[in-house]
Amino acid sequence: DFATKELDLVLRMDGIAKDISLGGMFILTDFPTRIGEDIVVYLTLPGGKQEMELPAIVRWVREGGMGEKQICFVVMGFGEKTDYPTGRVIDLDKSYRYIIKPAAEEAGLRCVRADEIIHSGTIDVPMYEQLLTADVVVADVSTSNCNAFYELGVRHALRPYTTITIAEDKMVFPFDVNHIAIRRYQHLGKGIDFGEVMRMKAALKEAIETIASKPTDDSPVYTFLKDLRPPVRGAKEAALRSAVAGITEEIPASKPTGEDPTNTATVSTLLAQSQTAIDASDFLTAKSLLAVVRKMVPDDPFVAQRLALATYESKIPSPTQALKDACAILAELNPEVSTDIETLGLGGAVHKRLWEITGDRSYLETAIFAYEKGFYLRNDYYNGINLAYLFNDRGAVSEVPESVADFVLAQRARKKVLAICDSLLQSVRELPDAEEYWIRATMAEAWLGLGDTAKSQRSLDSAFSLEPSPS
Repeated sequence: DFATKELDLVLRMDGIAKDISLGGMFILTDFPTRIGEDIVVYLTLPGGKQEMELPAIVRWVREGGMGEKQICFVVMGFGEKTDYPTGRVIDLDKSYRYIIKPAAEEAGLRCVRADEIIHSGTIDVPMYEQLLTADVVVADVSTSNCNAFYELGVRHALRPYTTITIAEDKMVFPFDVNHIAIRRYQHLGKGIDFGEVMRMKAALKEAIETIASKPTDDSPVYTFLKDLRPPVRGAKEAALRSAVAGITEEIPASKPTGEDPTNTATVSTLLAQSQTAIDASDFLTAKSLLAVVRKMVPDDPFVAQRLALATYESKIPSPTQALKDACAILAELNPEVSTDIETLGLGGAVHKRLWEITGDRSYLETAIFAYEKGFYLRNDYYNGINLAYLFNDRGAVSEVPESVADFVLAQRARKKVLAICDSLLQSVRELPDAEEYWIRATMAEAWLGLGDTAKSQRSLDSAFSLEPSPS
């Protein structure tokens, strides 16, 4: 038996003690109490007659018994996200697949991220459920992801223990986080160095093992508000009240309503299938899959961006209409005020194509706005070379002096692009063939626009010499 003070009453409840050691014991009971609760355990050992009275503190609570693996719930964005203060694009899936998930599994936990949860309808209910009940939560707040910060705050409010916060090392934190322990790792943007993967995975595994076995306060809420108690689910409070009132009838558990048993696909699975379809240029299939994903996570910009890409590449029902449909999807991401590089790049590409098809100058102006803003934010060759091309296009349909101004702006953009490409080729980082191809092909276009056909041809020859050259 054990006694606890709940609802301003002292209750004595039944339980079964398991795995007793100097470090403590597990108690299986239908009346679990809060983490951090002071309790008294009344214990009679096998073969003994005298009941022992042992003061104790609840350090760990798990629903569903001890037979299943502990759960590590991961809070983070997924896909490629832009870190706005630095302009870097970070592939967060690499962090999850290479570091977080392997570390949790090697520590003996079952690892799940929000996009891997099987559910029907909105993902909010199972997400909050995990934030409350998961044995360990790992929050990667890289790129200052608003959802990740919010969910981390919810976890800190719900649980005093077993939360780990990590971030890539170049992230600039938007507020004071001195009271939160943050483990840093190095991310290269598109990938992570193998040595860094091994280092961070080992460090994270050790941290998970430590807090899972010996939890200590890591929530600033419970650190500073010493007398605060974690919340108890309504069903448990009802059970405790029933115990106080002497009610012995079993309280039926509430059942979720409106669930579709056929809806078993996870966000992660559908995104992977859509990427496979995109890689195979099967954009219609990708569009159908991403439309389903967007209903599951309607507010995620990454999903909207992928859907816009698949939509305009599908050319269904017609190339023009597909581009306009993609525009409508991107409009929900507020490209006029957005600083998301992917949103701006897609907006530029879609409006550039609409300009080329329709000749409507409003599409040209919107494309220039998107590419110019993206080039300013990221200082990259992709936005720069497209911007230079469109400056020349606008100059061709403008009167003097605007046409002269656009010509000068185009030449300046090309010179900046060449400097960026030279810097990338001279960097110590080894470039994949596909990336080097596009760098050299971009240089060929820039030199041609500047009127140097010899240098343009040399850059083009260098691009085509790569084996295999990208299609």
